[in-house]
Amino acid sequence: MSNSSSFNEFLLLAFADTRELQLLHFSLFLGIYLAALLGNGLIITAVTCDHRLHTPMYFFLLNLSILDLSLISTTVPKSMANSLWDTRAISYLGCAAQIFFFFFFISAEYYLLTIMAYDRYIAICKPLHYETLMGNRACVKMAVAAWASGFLYSVLHTANTFSIPLCQGNVVDQFFCEIPQILKLSCSDSYLREVGLLVVSVCLSLGCFIFIVLSYVQIFTAVLRIPSEQGRHKAFSTCLPHLAVFSLFLSTVIFAYLKPPSLSSPALDMVLTVLYSVVPPTVNPLIYSMRNKELQDAVRKLIQLLLFQHQ
Repeated sequence: MSNSSSFNEFLLLAFADTRELQLLHFSLFLGIYLAALLGNGLIITAVTCDHRLHTPMYFFLLNLSILDLSLISTTVPKSMANSLWDTRAISYLGCAAQIFFFFFFISAEYYLLTIMAYDRYIAICKPLHYETLMGNRACVKMAVAAWASGFLYSVLHTANTFSIPLCQGNVVDQFFCEIPQILKLSCSDSYLREVGLLVVSVCLSLGCFIFIVLSYVQIFTAVLRIPSEQGRHKAFSTCLPHLAVFSLFLSTVIFAYLKPPSLSSPALDMVLTVLYSVVPPTVNPLIYSMRNKELQDAVRKLIQLLLFQHQ
């Protein structure tokens, strides 16, 4: 196929060839998707409805849950539908939309996790300035900056990717459309402009990573100076969930994209992509609620209220 205009759909990589395994994949993804909807939905509702959770930390957690729900909704429903209807096709516009929204939500989530590290740094290292530096207006501005940055990068990458001529067919070696897989279909050397843009993004991401690491070095130094064990425990309990979420997010992305080429295979690439695109949005609500008594109480009250209304 000479260029991207000579076809109107892409063919995604199927999880399985037999009908039984396709239905098993559909069932597994349905369970994961419902768990992500339930977990993130409960956090969004609890933070919105409980006035005690109207603080900067929970405001950013609310944004994180919205991004997680949006991220998993970009890829999983289409993959489930393809397995259910025994098809691999995704339209050209559908593929472009998937790339746009996936890059938008995953970029915004990374910037938001950076902001959440800053929030914890101010709360623990500069507690007397917390209300001044993390006021309502400042929090909204930071959240808007994370969403806007993700949107801007997504527009640039999506427009750039789909302006490249595609000469290697229309088979995408992944269960959803993503930029590296589309670049594999490009004509020789025509993808270098997008690679340059990706390098710039990696450098900015590295800057965020260094900021988070330095923030936690100062946070742990400050926590270890707290004289009471109870105080140290409380400080750690507000930081460890964020650190766990960030570590899960970053480790899965790094392993998926920076593994040695000798380890690369369609099956392994698919598994690694599931790890960074499907698993974090599902387990993040669990990670945040495990050590957080305030959030647990709010979710428990919400569930009791819902059950009471249905009786």
